[in-house]
Amino acid sequence: MSAKERKLSRLGSCKVVAVAGGSGGGGLGSPAARGHRSAAAAGPQRRLFAALFAFLCAGVVVIGGVHVIGASFRPVLRTAWPSGTLNAISSDAGAQQAGGSADTVLPSVQIRHAVGFPDRVLLILKDGSSLPAPERVECLYSPANSSELRRRALLAVSSPDGSSLVHCPAEPSGVDVSLSLSLSPPVVPLHWDRLVYTALVDSRDNSTVVFAKGMNLRPGRLGVASRYQCVFGRDLSKPKHVLTSPVISAAQEIFRCVTPARIRRYLRMSTDANRNGDTDDKPMLVSIRTKGQRDSTLPSIAEPEPLPRYKRHRRQKAHSMCVCTMLRNQARFLREWIIYHSHIGVERWFIYDNNSDDDIEQVLNTMDPSRYNVTRHLWPWMKSQEAGFAHCALRARESCEWVGFIDVDEFLHFPGNQTLADILQNYLNRPRIGELRTACHSFGPSGRIKIPKKGVTTGYTCRLSAPERHKSIVRPDALNPSLINVVHHFHLKEGVRYVNIGQGVMLINHYKYQVWEVFKDKFSGRVATYVADWKDEENVGSRDRAPGLGTKPVEPEDWPSRFCEVYDTGLKDFVHKAFTDPDTGSLPW
Repeated sequence: MSAKERKLSRLGSCKVVAVAGGSGGGGLGSPAARGHRSAAAAGPQRRLFAALFAFLCAGVVVIGGVHVIGASFRPVLRTAWPSGTLNAISSDAGAQQAGGSADTVLPSVQIRHAVGFPDRVLLILKDGSSLPAPERVECLYSPANSSELRRRALLAVSSPDGSSLVHCPAEPSGVDVSLSLSLSPPVVPLHWDRLVYTALVDSRDNSTVVFAKGMNLRPGRLGVASRYQCVFGRDLSKPKHVLTSPVISAAQEIFRCVTPARIRRYLRMSTDANRNGDTDDKPMLVSIRTKGQRDSTLPSIAEPEPLPRYKRHRRQKAHSMCVCTMLRNQARFLREWIIYHSHIGVERWFIYDNNSDDDIEQVLNTMDPSRYNVTRHLWPWMKSQEAGFAHCALRARESCEWVGFIDVDEFLHFPGNQTLADILQNYLNRPRIGELRTACHSFGPSGRIKIPKKGVTTGYTCRLSAPERHKSIVRPDALNPSLINVVHHFHLKEGVRYVNIGQGVMLINHYKYQVWEVFKDKFSGRVATYVADWKDEENVGSRDRAPGLGTKPVEPEDWPSRFCEVYDTGLKDFVHKAFTDPDTGSLPW
């Protein structure tokens, strides 16, 4: 070793000794000293390795947790209701698993749309939302810069087709609305007086029939279709993301337009997806746009709904005679009306329920479905009977040869020897006859002050001598594509006509002026679009009102004896003969 190398070696040894000495060690050149140095150096290395290992493990847990949360977490609301109650009202898995816990998960209730009416707010829920009884539901109102308001719901109702509605009291102006059971954020209600509210897709001519409030078209007349166009899209506020199509006809509240091919494909795909249980969080909507300098599009909640497929080569329809009606709180008369008309030949009933809260569903559940083919359709729209009848005519078209449009207090009656089947058979091979019109006889209270226990057909036997207006039985295939109707009859296709059926062959007993307890309900509002409510100081002398009654629901002293000019027991006698139980003397309703 050279002298220079020996010097560098001694300098290195001194540095090590100095460092080691600073650590309090002596005699570090011995084996014991070397072992001590090795242990001292290994301690920090182990701690560093342990820290690194813990960090890596924590990262794995966090990343895995983020994935799990993203896949399965959702906020829930909790309640102190007994778990048994919730299990009875909800199919939600969380409610089923709650057991005996007092802190139970609520059902998932998702708000899809909200509409503000003068007397209430309508909340339309997404399909699959499970509803408890109305007394369990609270409507929540969120005014700006104020505390939340809570009110009990007026009505919560579901129909067999899956739609669910909650009716809330009218909200203070400028507030959002939500539900105590809902996971949805508060919703701003749309105004009913300017709204596209429903739509049907007609595969016969690849058109979409759109129902809209706010265009103010004249009743019974065609509007100028070229002034409007239909708009399709998920977000109608973004013009670049919508499809438009020309309007074919515009009349009253009904617009018919061409269905774009892309929309037809989308609807086929979404129908298949719905069959598989998939739902669209942001559905396709359709609206009406007014063209011109003040170009504007109506707000819309209308999701195009395909009608039953058109069967071009079908020789015969499923039903010869069907009936469509719109009602509100007529449940106590419904059994008599359905059972009677079933006996005379009606095979199918379409009931449009206009916000009934009188347990109509329970009454319908007592009807044997194998004998009475009855469908209840929720129709919450105010003063829209004409639109509802057009909607019903389209739904009935593929299965019904004839459809009668009558009310629950109206009964078809055949004074002569012919039956309903005989009359319809007479026109079976006369396709140019599209409508049968029949006169209506209006019956009064017939001296009664209480509701007759055996029903209206046997309880009221005195009427006015002259008929009031008429009602119609129509071929749905013969209706004008505009679907114009004035409740009592429809406009027909060109070349198709109506016939008047003689009163000696067929007529309608209209139990219009019943005992005051029933009659006074007419003052709560009327469903027809173009007639005034009876409380309004408008058209007071119209035949749509009770003569001499005025606008106040105050019972006249002589009410039981009014509207009695002719005693008529024809239908009463028929009912007793056809329906009375020979052993008990009772009637089936």
